[in-house]
Amino acid sequence: MALKAIGNGVGGACHMTPRACLHPKSSLSLRMVERKESEKEMGPSPSSSNPQDQFKGLRSGDLEKNARALTRDCNSLPKPLSSMDCLTSSDGSAIRAAYQGSPGSFSEDAALKAYPHCVRVPCEHFEVALKAVELWHVDRAVLPIENTSVGSIHRNYDLLLSHRLHIIGEVQIKVDLCLLALPGAKKEDIQRVFSHLQAFQQCEKSISDLKAIRINFEDTASAAQLIAERGMRDAGAIASARAGELYGLKILQNKLHDEDANITRFLVLSREPILPKTYGPFKTSIVFTLEEGAGMLFKALAVFALRNINILKIESRPLRTSPLRLVDDLNHGTAMYFEYLFYVDFEASMAETRAQNALGHLQEFSKFLRVLGCYPVDTLL
Repeated sequence: MALKAIGNGVGGACHMTPRACLHPKSSLSLRMVERKESEKEMGPSPSSSNPQDQFKGLRSGDLEKNARALTRDCNSLPKPLSSMDCLTSSDGSAIRAAYQGSPGSFSEDAALKAYPHCVRVPCEHFEVALKAVELWHVDRAVLPIENTSVGSIHRNYDLLLSHRLHIIGEVQIKVDLCLLALPGAKKEDIQRVFSHLQAFQQCEKSISDLKAIRINFEDTASAAQLIAERGMRDAGAIASARAGELYGLKILQNKLHDEDANITRFLVLSREPILPKTYGPFKTSIVFTLEEGAGMLFKALAVFALRNINILKIESRPLRTSPLRLVDDLNHGTAMYFEYLFYVDFEASMAETRAQNALGHLQEFSKFLRVLGCYPVDTLL
């Protein structure tokens, strides 16, 4: 049976062999020339003794200003990163990493773990961070995808499919939530608490005991910043200890989260994929839809079990372009069924034959299949 094409995440299609999905390897000098040309289009970089001072936060309007100049034809995109390219900036000093929130947020902590010496670029929203990568404002975006206490971040799963980026890494960090307030404030004085909705969900029991009004905010660090700037002595923020240090707040209560093991997993995204390896633990993330019929999901998952491939995670999201499937029945009227996208993480590299064969098998009964990325497994430090 002839295989259907798999989307490669850059607007084109390719067959199963992973090296065929990647453009032919080009020289590092050619990529440097392409980057220099793109930087000329963007204008000179601002000069500063501290590279972090160059970025005061990206907003949606900032990206649209240069969109026309930075839009590129897919055929002119740079070639995939090789292992040699990664060695040239192993400490991340030449990398600009975008994250959602203000300095001191957990997303910034994830960017620092991925690239300890990178230039961090705070962004207004998650989508702004991803657009910043697409439009060449930054090199990487760090996106939270799931938490051990509250589960998956569904909005960010949808963003993975709506942007032409590749997952090139993952970062797991332990999230320690603290109750912060202005110096001199006492816990019993707190009448309002500002934080992100996910942070409230991660420390539901502790917040209930506090008996304060909860006010949702864009991110944890921005909540701490607001209290410091406005001198709100009757308010507290749930954020990291580092955010407290940055904005001059003191810790009223440490380890506010309900579960001791409160881990958030982040994805690192780039314009170019990395070359998969056959050594070391690798993970592959895909998304697909299935043909109609009984047992189709069972068949989809069986392609991995038959090849001894461990499935690490499966997530379903509504297919927004066609959310309902109508089935006419002459005797019982019209039935409506939801249509789904299935996101799967499995423990294998696309450089392995078994992974290629599994996806080739999956294509036989899937309507759509896209490899989101193949990347090394992260360990919690």
